[in-house]
Amino acid sequence: MTFEKLFEVGQIGSLKVKNRIVMPPMGTGLAGLSGEVTEDLIRYYEERAKGGCGLIISEICRIDDVHGWGLATQIAATRLGHIAGLQRLADRVHAYGTKMFLQLHHPGREGSSKLNPDGAGLVAPSAFTTERCPEMPHELTLEEAKDLQGKYIRGAVFAQLAGLDGVELHGAHGYLLNQWLSPFSNRRTDDYGGSFENRMRFVDEIILGIRQYVGPQFPLGIRISADEFLGDQGITKDLAVKMAQHLEKVGVDFIHVSCGIYETGHEIIPMYSYKQGSRKDLARAIKEAVSIPVFAINVIKEPEVAEALLEEGVCDFVSIGRGHLADAHWAKKAQAGRSDLIRKCIGCNRCIEAEARGRHVECAVNPILGNEAHFDLNLLRRDGQGRRTVVVGGGPAGMETATLLAQRGFEVDLFEKNDHLGGALYTGSLGQDKEKLGWFIETQKKEMEEAGVRVHLNTLASRENVGALEPEAIFICAGGKPMRPPIQGIDSPKVIMAEDYLEGRKKAGKKVAVIGSGATGLEIADTLKAEDPSREVALVEMTGVMGASEIARVRMVVLAKLEKVGVKFMPLHQLVEVTDQGIKLKVLEETQAQGQVKDLEVDTVILALGSRPQPDYVEEFEGLAPYLRLYGDGAKIGTLLEALREAYHIAWTY
Repeated sequence: MTFEKLFEVGQIGSLKVKNRIVMPPMGTGLAGLSGEVTEDLIRYYEERAKGGCGLIISEICRIDDVHGWGLATQIAATRLGHIAGLQRLADRVHAYGTKMFLQLHHPGREGSSKLNPDGAGLVAPSAFTTERCPEMPHELTLEEAKDLQGKYIRGAVFAQLAGLDGVELHGAHGYLLNQWLSPFSNRRTDDYGGSFENRMRFVDEIILGIRQYVGPQFPLGIRISADEFLGDQGITKDLAVKMAQHLEKVGVDFIHVSCGIYETGHEIIPMYSYKQGSRKDLARAIKEAVSIPVFAINVIKEPEVAEALLEEGVCDFVSIGRGHLADAHWAKKAQAGRSDLIRKCIGCNRCIEAEARGRHVECAVNPILGNEAHFDLNLLRRDGQGRRTVVVGGGPAGMETATLLAQRGFEVDLFEKNDHLGGALYTGSLGQDKEKLGWFIETQKKEMEEAGVRVHLNTLASRENVGALEPEAIFICAGGKPMRPPIQGIDSPKVIMAEDYLEGRKKAGKKVAVIGSGATGLEIADTLKAEDPSREVALVEMTGVMGASEIARVRMVVLAKLEKVGVKFMPLHQLVEVTDQGIKLKVLEETQAQGQVKDLEVDTVILALGSRPQPDYVEEFEGLAPYLRLYGDGAKIGTLLEALREAYHIAWTY
C-alpha cells in the first residue's frame, strides 16, 4: 500500500515539513542531571530522524529550575549554557531533512517537591489538592506569574538561538498552562481566573511575548487536552474548540490535540485495549473550527490508520508517539510499503512505567531503546561468514536471537516444537483485547524471513537433529514450564491449564475459579466474562495485591473493568484441594479467619500460576557445540522486554 497523504509535504506557518508524520513529546530520562543534551539523547532523536520522521517535538523542556522539574533528568532551556547542546541536537536531526521543535514545559501542581532542588514546593494558579495530586501547591501571585511567563519566553528565544525550527507550549495533561486554561484547576478570582477570557490571559501573554522576541516566521504552537473527561467541571470538547479558535486569533501556528489530565491519567497514555483512532472526534472538531494545522494523537499504531485519518480530514499531521519508541524507522518502513516490518506499539505502557521508576525510557518490543548510541546496526559485526548456529525455541527471545545472528551473516536454524511461533506470547495474544501481541509475533516472523533464518516448526529439538547440523553455537531459549501445584485433586478433569483455555483446546463452564492474578490470570478473567457475561468468575490470589506483576496503570484499569463486570476478587487465598464440588481455599489474611479452609463451588479451575525455569534442558545438548547458552524463561522467568534484551545482547556479543 502507498501512503500518499502521509508523505505529502506539510506546511506550518512559513515552515515546510517533508511529510505529515510528527513524533510528539515523550520523556526519555536521557538528558544530563542539569538539563544538558547528552550524546545518548542526540542518538535517540537522530535515529528517529534517520527513520524518516518529518517533525520531531522534543521531550518536555524545563523552563524553571526552581519549581519546574517534570523528570529527574530532562532537557532544560534555563541557562545560556544549554543552547550549545540544543544546537548539536538540531544539527544532527537536520542532517536527515527532519525538522525539530522544542516543547516548553512546567508541571505546576502535577510536579513533585522530591524532584525540585532543595525540596522546593509546587506552584499553581490555584491552591488545592486531589487524590491524584496530593501535594498542596503555592498559589502564584501576579508577580510570580509574570516571572514564569518570562521563563517561557526565554526558553523560546533559546530554541531559536540554537537553530531549532519552532516551539510548542505544553498546555495539556493538567500541567501548568493547562491549569490556567481549565475551569477545574483555575479557581482564581482576579483578572487571570473566572471568565473564559481571564483563564486564557496567562497563555495569551506568553504567546504575545514570544512573538515579540522571535518574530512572525518562527513556528509557535500549543498542545491542549481537548477533553479532560471531567464533564462540565473541566475542559470539554466544545470548550476546547472555543479555546482553539481563540488561540488561533492570538497567533499560534498550530494546535496539537491530546486529552486527559492526571485525574484521568489512563486517558493520556491509552493501554492496549484502546482501538486505533479512538479519539479522532476531538481532533476533527478542532480542525473544522480553525484554519491553522492540527496535529493529533489518535492511538495510531499502523500507517494504514494514519493515512485514513488524513484522508478523512481528521487532522493535518498525525502524531506517532509510542510507535516511534517501538520502531525508530516507522516512517521509512511505511514509505517503502513495508508496514509488515514495523514493530508496532502493543500498548503495554512499559515506557511510562520505566520513567515512574526513575529509569530511562523503555519499550517491551524494542530492546535497544535508549541505547541507540551503542546498539547501532551500522556497528553490527558482519562476521558470521556462513558458520552454522542453532536456536532452540521460537518464542520472542528465540526469534530475536535468530534474526540478529542471521543479520551478522551466520547460517541459522530455529527449532520450534509447536505448529506456531511466539511461545507464551502467542498464548497471551489470544486473550481479550490482546491481538496487538499477535502483531509483534507476525513482525518477528517477517524479520526472520527477511534475514534468511530457516524455521523448523512441529520439530522438537533433540540431540540427534541438532547434532546432525554440527553447529558451532547452540542458543537455548525454549521457555519455562507451566506450574501445576502438587495438591489433592489437581488431576481432576475440571482443572485446565491457562494455555489450554486460551488456545481453545479446553472449554470453561459457568462457574470458574482462575488461580493466579498475574497478567495471564487477569486476561483470562477478562476473556471469560467477554465470552459469557453471566458466567461466575472468581480470581484467586495468594498475595494481598491483585495483578501485582502487571504494570501499575494497566492493573488499575483492568481491575476496575473486571470489578465492573462482576469478577470476584479473592486475595490472600491459597488453593489447597480440588473436590467434586469445587475447590478448597486456605485463608492467608491476618484476621480471625486466618488458616481456615473454605469451600468455593466451581465447575472449572483454570491454573494461571505462571511458569518455572527448566535449567536441566541444557543437558540434552551438552557437548554438541563449543558454545552453548541457556537463557530466557528457561533460565529465569522474566518480562517480554527482559527476554528480548537478553537475547539481543547475547546475539550482539557472541
